[in-house]
Amino acid sequence: MTAFKTLDDLEDVAAQRALVRVDLNVPMDGLRVADTTRLEAAVPTVKALSDMGAKVLLLSHFGRPEGTRNPDMSLEMIQGPLARLIGHKVLFFPDCVGADIERQIAEMAPGDVAILENTRFHPGETKNADHLADAIAGLGDFFVNDAFSAAHRAHVSTVGLAERLPAYAGRALEAELTALEKALGSPEHPVAAVVGGAKVSTKLAVLENLVGKVDHLIIGGGMANTFLAERGVDVGKSLCEHDLVGTVARIAEAADKAGCTIHLPYDVMVAKEFAANPESLRTCNVHEVAADEMILDIGPAAVEALGDVLKTCKTLVWNGPLGVFETPPFDKATVALAQTAAALTQEGSLVSVAGGGDTVAALNHAGVGGDFSFVSTAGGAFLEWMEGKELPGVAALAK
Repeated sequence: MTAFKTLDDLEDVAAQRALVRVDLNVPMDGLRVADTTRLEAAVPTVKALSDMGAKVLLLSHFGRPEGTRNPDMSLEMIQGPLARLIGHKVLFFPDCVGADIERQIAEMAPGDVAILENTRFHPGETKNADHLADAIAGLGDFFVNDAFSAAHRAHVSTVGLAERLPAYAGRALEAELTALEKALGSPEHPVAAVVGGAKVSTKLAVLENLVGKVDHLIIGGGMANTFLAERGVDVGKSLCEHDLVGTVARIAEAADKAGCTIHLPYDVMVAKEFAANPESLRTCNVHEVAADEMILDIGPAAVEALGDVLKTCKTLVWNGPLGVFETPPFDKATVALAQTAAALTQEGSLVSVAGGGDTVAALNHAGVGGDFSFVSTAGGAFLEWMEGKELPGVAALAK
C-alpha cells in the first residue's frame, strides 16, 4: 500500500493551524441537510485535531459553482449541522483566502473549529492553480486530507496543499485506504467482485482491471444482459448494449486466461412492462425470455448459486445492484445476496468492501449497510480505484 503519514504521526500541534480537506458536499432538502453521512465521517478527525489543541480549518467544495460565488452553494449552511455532530461551536469564515481570513484565524483559540467558504468559489481550485494553492497554504502549518471522495481530483484542496505543507491522512481516509488495500491491494483469496449497473460502457475499465485480480466476477444489472447476448442468449427487449458484444467477448477471453470465473444468471425475473409488481411478472430460464419481455432482476436459483460462491470466498468487493432494486420486486436478488454477504462477514469468514452511491442505497435498503466490513460513500473515487487508477489526492500524500 502507498505509504503516507496519519494523525498518529503528529507531535505537538497545539495552536498550529491545520488545513483539513473534508467532504461537506452533502445532499440538501431546501436548507436542511438530507443525509449527514459525510459530516459524520469527518467528526473523528475534527475532534482528534481539536483535542490536540490545533486550530482546525475545514476546506470543502459544495455543489458546482464553476468558480463564481453562489450563495445557494455556501458552506455556511453546514455550520449548524456539523456543530451539532461535533458537540461544540463551529465558526464560519466567508472565504478561504485573504487578509481578513488570516486575521480571523489569528483570533481563533487552540481547539477551535472553523469552516472556510466553498473552495470552488475560486476558479483556480479545480485547476490546481499555483497562486491559489500558495494563498491557501499560507493559512496553515500542516495539511490533513480526509476526503477520499475527492481523492480522484487533482485540485488545490487535494493535491496543491499536500505539495506545499507537511501532509497527513485523516481518520476516514486512513480507514478507507486500509479497507481498499484489504479488498484489492493484497487481498486474501479467493476474491469475488459483484459488479452491477445499467451499462457495460460505464464500467469497462472496472471489468478489465478486475478480471486480472479476482477469482469470481459476478455480473448483474443491465450489464449482465450484454454478457448474455455475447453468449448467444436472446434477451428480448431488455436493456442491452449490442454494439459492445465484441468488447465483452474480449473481457471474457481475458478472464479465461487469468483464471477468473464470470458468473451470469441462468434464471431471471422478467416482465413485459417496467413497473412495480407488474401483472406480466414471471421467473424463467435465460433461454426462455420472450421477444416482448425484459430482464429486470436475477432469479432465485441464480442468487442461491451466487451465495454458494461467496461461501467459498475470503474477500468481496461490491459495486452496483443486481437488478432494478428501486422498483419492487426487482430488489429481491440484491437484497438476498447482500444479506448472505453480510452474514458471512459477521461470522468472520468474509472481508466485504462495497462502494458507490447506488450500492450504498441498495445495502441500506437490504438492512445490511452496517454489516459489511467497510462501505465507501465515495462515487467517482471508488470507481477509479476499482479501475486500478492512481488517485492524485492519495499519491500526493505519499510524496
